[in-house]
Amino acid sequence: MNKPLVGAFLAALLLGAGAAPVVAAEPAQQAQESASKAGPEAKAVTFAGTVALSNCSGSVVRSPDSAPTDPALVLSNGHCLESGFPGPGEVVVDRPSSRTFTLLNASGDGVGTLKASKIAYGTMTDTDLSLYETTSTYQQIEDSYGIQALELETAHPTAGTAITVASGYWKRTYSCDIDGFVHQLKEGRWTWKDSVRYTPECQTIGGTSGSPVIDDATGKVVAVNNTGNESGQECTDNNPCEVDENGKVTVREGINYAQQTYNMVPCIGAGSKIDLDREGCGLPKP
Repeated sequence: MNKPLVGAFLAALLLGAGAAPVVAAEPAQQAQESASKAGPEAKAVTFAGTVALSNCSGSVVRSPDSAPTDPALVLSNGHCLESGFPGPGEVVVDRPSSRTFTLLNASGDGVGTLKASKIAYGTMTDTDLSLYETTSTYQQIEDSYGIQALELETAHPTAGTAITVASGYWKRTYSCDIDGFVHQLKEGRWTWKDSVRYTPECQTIGGTSGSPVIDDATGKVVAVNNTGNESGQECTDNNPCEVDENGKVTVREGINYAQQTYNMVPCIGAGSKIDLDREGCGLPKP
């Protein structure tokens, strides 16, 4: 996972959960300039709708059927939960939370603070994601800050798609393509299914965990950034390995990954309620 920013031990584990950054933050202007060099499509993606957590990145997201009066949802990683990493097989549902998120505008400036009412969903089993329900509706956020939520894509992404990883924590973007998909991605105690593998240009760092992965052509969220193999080790913490349908293990040092989000869209019902029994919902149940 993309290292947490909390302490020496946790920092060795993931890209997103800690208090003190493991590297110096780039100024927003410098970060945007460096990101724009990766390709012209990167300019189409801004920071509008992304958020900064205390230790990770995230974004305000909605399904195509979300109503303006629905409570807004914030998407991040399961390993970014304030309660710590969920164990294998653990699923968190409807747990009270008062966590806050700094909402960013297109330029990466903080324009307001959103507050969670609960962790609507969180897990590191099969995927690595968290959804927070906030105390603000989509309409209230748009009226107060002029920011619209990012829309979740409903279909499986395709290899070769140009994407941008937009980190609200660092106010930095990374542009590359979807290189392919991984049958099973194993890291330490956790296993994720059908993960997105980036081409080498997306060199995400600690604090980018939970960043939305945005399709440059549509502007929709297709995945959530979560991990990368840092030192070439096999299936260890912070060094995920790929396992194919036949059990063959492949290690790709320096390559980073994300978890798809299309399969969670059917789980979002009226009023932003997470219903794991809805038809088509692909998220693990408790």
